[in-house]
Amino acid sequence: MAAHAQSGYKALVCVFLFGGNDGMNMVVPSDTERHAEYASIRRSLALPRASLVPLAGSSYGLHPAMSALRPAWDRGDLAPVFNVGPLARPLSKAQYRSLPASSPDIPDNLYSHSDQQALWESASASVLTRTGWGGRAVSAMGLTTPVVSVGGNGRFGISERDVPLVLPEPGGVFGLQGMDGTWAPTVARRNAVRMLYGGNTGNQMLDQFAVQQRSALDMSDRLGALVRVRPGEAGAVAAIDQAFAPITTGNRVNTPIGRQLYQVAKLVHGNAVLGGSRHLFFATQGGYDTHGDQVSGSNATTGQHAQLLQALAEAMACFQNAMTALGMAQAVTLFTQSDFGRTFRPNNSLGTDHAWGNHQLVMGAAVRGSQTYGVFPSMQLGGADDVGQHSWELHGRWIPTTSVDQYAATLLRWLGAGEGQLDSVLPNLRNFSNRDVGFL
Repeated sequence: MAAHAQSGYKALVCVFLFGGNDGMNMVVPSDTERHAEYASIRRSLALPRASLVPLAGSSYGLHPAMSALRPAWDRGDLAPVFNVGPLARPLSKAQYRSLPASSPDIPDNLYSHSDQQALWESASASVLTRTGWGGRAVSAMGLTTPVVSVGGNGRFGISERDVPLVLPEPGGVFGLQGMDGTWAPTVARRNAVRMLYGGNTGNQMLDQFAVQQRSALDMSDRLGALVRVRPGEAGAVAAIDQAFAPITTGNRVNTPIGRQLYQVAKLVHGNAVLGGSRHLFFATQGGYDTHGDQVSGSNATTGQHAQLLQALAEAMACFQNAMTALGMAQAVTLFTQSDFGRTFRPNNSLGTDHAWGNHQLVMGAAVRGSQTYGVFPSMQLGGADDVGQHSWELHGRWIPTTSVDQYAATLLRWLGAGEGQLDSVLPNLRNFSNRDVGFL
């Protein structure tokens, strides 16, 4: 089925993994020597080498719960990016250890959920940055549609003038509650609300509020029917429904992240309704703060983390299959973000604690996939990549070797941002000699 796409259309889809995903168990060294090193420190959390989903042609494997992504790797549509995190500029261990905690060269409030979420979403080293890199990109590139969030509000889509367009999951009502339909009294109430915001009052603040309300009403009129459609219902796209069938029961996609990506797939297919030829989407999956019971007892391949990664991988695979079926696989790139990585050394509760640098996944037919990017950490506790030096702090908290700015710049450059626009959106990018990680 042909997509309702404008010529030259492109979209980025951010999937934020809230809580801090354990990237060291998402992408694992599979060669004998390094896997033995990994297992000696991971202990009860170590995934058996034979259980890993092989990433052919590389010396890495995915968590066994992510087997749904193997076809994407084999097609060249998937790439891991190693040890990414907030940085103001390149930072060595010696520099980190010598600088005061208040130095602007050390990102604010490391290991804090809310602060590190803010730094990832804003591509900044300061928690005082109130705008997100997605929102700033929309402004800098002059895009007509704000960041579209199917995962709630977030800093990622905020700019100096706009906030993200937040949409409900399939089946939800987007518009005036209780005022949809064609019943005459309902139509009269809807028209009355529009009249309230139809004129000028002479008060600048009230008039600007009315402009925003009219814009919101217009947007709900355009998108309400599209947003509401669930699998198998009138208006559903057969190619999307078929792609999501493995995780759909009846008219409902089974997982929250699956429902969000189903919604994004519909919006990509109907992108002309959103307007413009460039879109940024924001989706979320929570539950990754795995301080305890990350694995189930003696079986490291099962447990809370495995369940999360399985839901993520299956939703990503269904989404990519939908893009392929729609002829949009080259036009849409999905990427992950998360608060931070987790300690390489596990705690005593079958879990892991807050760390810093982390591994991410990028997916799409435009991705230079079937290879890895960035530098995998040395896995040596107290080594050059670990912030720790003394015995009590040797946990494997990796200093990032690729910054959020470099990661975001690679994505936005593909979307169409120029170098000047990238410097505007990502002020710290100029501190890094390598402005392109290379995966697109």
